[in-house]
Amino acid sequence: MSTIKPTENIESNPRVKAVFDDIRKTRNSDFVNNMWYYIAFDEDLLERTWQEVKLVMATPSQIDPLTKEMIYLAVSIANSCAYCVHSHTAAAKAKGLTDAQHGEIIKIVSLAAKTNHIANGLQIPIDDVFDAEMS
Repeated sequence: MSTIKPTENIESNPRVKAVFDDIRKTRNSDFVNNMWYYIAFDEDLLERTWQEVKLVMATPSQIDPLTKEMIYLAVSIANSCAYCVHSHTAAAKAKGLTDAQHGEIIKIVSLAAKTNHIANGLQIPIDDVFDAEMS
C-alpha cells in the first residue's frame, strides 16, 4: 500500500499535464503508469525525474533499448523494488526480451548477489591487477 494517495484530477495542473503528454508522446502510448501519478504531487520531482528517465532510457545511446531495460531490471531486483521489477520486465518484454533471457537475468542477478555477499562478508582484498587496469 502506498504511503500517499495520487492527487485527483492531476492533469488539471498544466505542468503535470505537460509531463504526462510528453510521456505519452515519447512512449507512443496513451498509458501513463502509476509511478508518474504518484510522484505528480510534486511538480519539480515529476519534471526532473521524467527528464532524467527520458534522457537515459529513451534517448539513443551506445546501449540498445533492450539492454538498458535488462540493466534496469537487474538493478531493480538487486534493490528489491517490486514496482520497478514489474515495470521494467514489461518494458523489456515489449522490446523483445525472451523467457530464456529473463531466466538468464535472474540467474546472473542471483549469482552476483551471492558472490557480492561472500566478498563483502569476507572483505576480500581487491586484486592489484584490477586496480592497475583502472589507471
